[in-house]
Amino acid sequence: MRRLLTLLLIASWSGFCAAQSVAPWPSAKPIRLIVGYPPGGGIDFAARTIQVPLQEALKQQMVDYKPGASGMLAATELVRAAPDGYTLLLANTGPFAIAPYLSQKQAYDPVRQFTYIGQISQGAYIVATRIDHPAKDLKEFVAWAGATAQAGKVNFASGGAGTSTHLNGELLNAATGLDMTHVPYKGSAPAVQDLIGGQTQLLIDAGSVLLPQIKGGKLKALAVTGARRDAQLPNVPTAREQGFAAMESVGFQGLVGPANMPKEVVERLSSELAKALAAPDIKAKFAATGAEVHSSNSAEFAAFVKSENEKWAKLIRQRKLQLD
Repeated sequence: MRRLLTLLLIASWSGFCAAQSVAPWPSAKPIRLIVGYPPGGGIDFAARTIQVPLQEALKQQMVDYKPGASGMLAATELVRAAPDGYTLLLANTGPFAIAPYLSQKQAYDPVRQFTYIGQISQGAYIVATRIDHPAKDLKEFVAWAGATAQAGKVNFASGGAGTSTHLNGELLNAATGLDMTHVPYKGSAPAVQDLIGGQTQLLIDAGSVLLPQIKGGKLKALAVTGARRDAQLPNVPTAREQGFAAMESVGFQGLVGPANMPKEVVERLSSELAKALAAPDIKAKFAATGAEVHSSNSAEFAAFVKSENEKWAKLIRQRKLQLD
């Protein structure tokens, strides 16, 4: 009995010491904030904007680029990561509400296989064409694209198959009866360059991507897809104003982790993210791109993403879209 008690005491003490030796989050090891796209796009802008205040708060270097498969490569890696708070991802509309439904074999479940920590921003898209295009707005572009001489010859660019830029082009097809051809690129930057060069006729992308080119006189804005006009483009009407209410859409960005993260870690991250987004300079940076800071807690963000999944999955079924 004495020997048994001695062994139990030793085991208990060893367990206590082991527990005490584990450093509290987030000091045990580096945090990886995965960005699933190459530099230069809207998700990269969001990552670079919030990484500074988060790094200061958590005393960690964070951003790690992992582009590929329209953001799905990074999301798939996150699904496989340990839910310990040391692997996070900058989520956005493409891989978290669109791309999983474009494959016969769904790589992951965007609603159930992640922990939603907090939303970062929300913004309408801009419908743009080259500066010398004859259409002055979306209504005129649709008329031009639907004309007999143009039928079957019009295409739209995207930052990749399965991205929000792809699905917004398909949404325009569905809303107008057009049959524009999709031309995917490896990211928004090359899509913009070919639109400027005239290889494509249309691109629907975030303000962080298109506003510099529009303000620089290289591209023309035909419409914005939000419920109201963009403060950066006050003279550009919404798609709804031009008779295309079905084109109304917004993109989202937020912070996510693997499923089943510890509650205290989620709460800490959500709190630090909310503090960062409340700063006036952070709000101003997002506003300059046509987006709005949209801070929300874990439950609110998860509910919003679920509603976006339902919307885009419906369009994918209607358009019979598939990547493989």
